[in-house]
Amino acid sequence: MALRPTLIATLLALGGVCTAQAEPALTVGNTLSFFQGKFGTNNNINIRYDATDIQYGDSNWRVKLTVPYVSQSGLPVGSTIVGNTVVGGSGSTQTRSASGLGDVWLAGHYKIFQGGGLTPSITPYAKVKFGTASSDNGLGTGKNDYELGVDLQQIVGKSWFPFANLGYRFVGNPAGQNLRNIAIYQFGASYAASQQHIFTLMYAGQQSMVAGASAPSDLIAAWNYNLTPNGSGFQVYVDKGLSNGSANFGVGIGGQIVF
Repeated sequence: MALRPTLIATLLALGGVCTAQAEPALTVGNTLSFFQGKFGTNNNINIRYDATDIQYGDSNWRVKLTVPYVSQSGLPVGSTIVGNTVVGGSGSTQTRSASGLGDVWLAGHYKIFQGGGLTPSITPYAKVKFGTASSDNGLGTGKNDYELGVDLQQIVGKSWFPFANLGYRFVGNPAGQNLRNIAIYQFGASYAASQQHIFTLMYAGQQSMVAGASAPSDLIAAWNYNLTPNGSGFQVYVDKGLSNGSANFGVGIGGQIVF
C-alpha cells in the first residue's frame, strides 16, 4: 500500500497552509496509522504504518523523503499490497502476517505560478517509489513506480484553502502480474479556524491497477494543530473507504517539527 504514506504526508503538509517559509527549512515528521478492510478479498486485513518524513524547502519548492515501516495481518496467501489496494490471492482462505520496511518515496515539488484571486497556484511535482518493500512477504511488488502530477491550491478570503492534486503513475510490473498505469486524484479544502486550528476534508481516489477490480476511493477528515508559527504541530485524521478497493476505515495520528 504505497499510496498511504504519501497521502499522510500530504495531510501533514496541509497543517502549514497558514504559514509561509520565506527561507528553506528542514521539517521532520512521523505518523502512526491503522487501516482495516477486506480490499476486495474474503478476509479482514489489518495494516499498520509508521511513516517518517524528512523534507527540506520553502513555500516555492520542497524535496521530501518518506520512509514507512509496514505491519500487516490477515493478508491472503498469494496477495500483495500494491498501491492503495490488494491484488492477487482473493480466493485464498489461508492468511499470513508480515512486517518490515515499506516502499520508500522521494518527491520534488516546484511552484511555477503563485496564483491569486480566483486563479490557483500551480506546483508540478515528480515522485519515485523505490521498491524496497518485501515482495516475498506481500508488502510490495519489489518494483519502482514513477509519478508525475500537479498540485493546485487557492486561497479564498483569509480562512479557506481549496486544493486539488492530479497525477499519473507509471507502475512497475512484477513477474506474473499485469498491473496498469493509473491516474490519481485528490481534492478538498482546508479551513483555518485560527493559525493553530486547521480542519481539512478531502476525497482521494485512483484508477484500479488491475482490470476489473474495484478502484480505491476514500473520504478523509483531518485536524491539524500548529504549536508554533512556522508549522510545527500534530494531526489526527480518520479515513472512510467508499469502495471495495479501499480499507473499510482508517485512523492516524502524527506530528512534525519545523527547524
